Amino acid sequence: MAIIVVFSGSYCNADNVCRQVSEHLGYVLIGDDDLFDRALQSSKVTEEKLRKAFYGPPSFLNNVTHEKEHHLAALQQTLLEMLPDDNAIYTGFGSLLIPENIPHVLRVYLNANRDTRMKNLMQRNNVSGKEAEKILKTDDHACLRWMHDRFGKLPWDENMHDIVLPMHETDIDTAATIIADNVSKAAVQFTPESKQVYEDFRSAVKINAALHAEGHLVDVTMKGGRVTIRVNKYVLMFDSYKKELTERVAKFAGVENAVVRFSRQVRLPSITPTIDVDASPKILLVDDEIEFVHTLSERLRTRSLENAFVYDGEEALTVIKEDAPDVMVLDLKMPGIDGIDVLRRVKRSHPNVEVIILTGHGSAKERELAEELGAFAYLEKPVQIEILTQTMQEAYTKVNQRK
Repeated sequence: MAIIVVFSGSYCNADNVCRQVSEHLGYVLIGDDDLFDRALQSSKVTEEKLRKAFYGPPSFLNNVTHEKEHHLAALQQTLLEMLPDDNAIYTGFGSLLIPENIPHVLRVYLNANRDTRMKNLMQRNNVSGKEAEKILKTDDHACLRWMHDRFGKLPWDENMHDIVLPMHETDIDTAATIIADNVSKAAVQFTPESKQVYEDFRSAVKINAALHAEGHLVDVTMKGGRVTIRVNKYVLMFDSYKKELTERVAKFAGVENAVVRFSRQVRLPSITPTIDVDASPKILLVDDEIEFVHTLSERLRTRSLENAFVYDGEEALTVIKEDAPDVMVLDLKMPGIDGIDVLRRVKRSHPNVEVIILTGHGSAKERELAEELGAFAYLEKPVQIEILTQTMQEAYTKVNQRK
């Protein structure tokens, strides 16, 4: 039989569907809470940090500590220790820790429209509509960020899933039956070939977790006895570093040889860097246009400008309260707290944060108001990336002059 993994938006009845499938097939049912409980038994890390690795944005210091990546490597190893070879169903964010190349995994995505989710949430938690909206927004932002961090894709990308079930049109019994029926298909059966792929994955996860525990920022894969280690940050004296990793990995059972290379995401230091990379500027992007802010974040990172992003003003204020950025790029037109109000609050509580307004719906009046409130610059979409990065350079120079 197969392993079933179910990724879902919150309040789409995934827990009820998975419970019914588990009872019908006699499958072990595992969820994110089970994963956290097991991980906490053997770890000195707090539950808050583990949950933030899943559901929250990385801190600005994560660019230095890589704490989020290290926690996820440890959680992935814990998941593999819990999960049987087959006859199991996993529901939650942890389902994405299981790679796409394992043949006997059936991938299911459950979604629902907002009205259905609001109704389910209000009935289950006995909260008001306003509070329900706030909860769903927080949940959706976590889901978007998690999928983006893992794959650079959005949750509803159908190429990520074998089955997509709209739970506003499908009742729990029908959804459970569809999933159970698909488990018997030949494409997801547990075979000697799929067992080998799964065992390679288990070995790679064990090696990966061990290297992360030692502070290495890597991704490890394995095929047969051949290990590939992709290094996710620039390392000086790379030949020596490759030798160190190769010798370390050779100590693991089943490893015949290892190849070490930089991953595609690693950018070599520029002779003329866009910004003073040694100073590690903290940059926060705030925009409710999901695809735009994802694209902007990646384009800045290709220019050695590491950043964090959030999708609305309320989340931005929460991040700033915990760890204020040096430079913030802020949209004006957002649901809830708009950009002007965010700017006003930020300059009141953190006057040293330089705020660049980047909007597609501005006006001369708003420009004047933004400047009065202390915005460093006012730019309009679409903006050339060179102009934006130059403006950020100037803003960060101003920040540095005050330090």
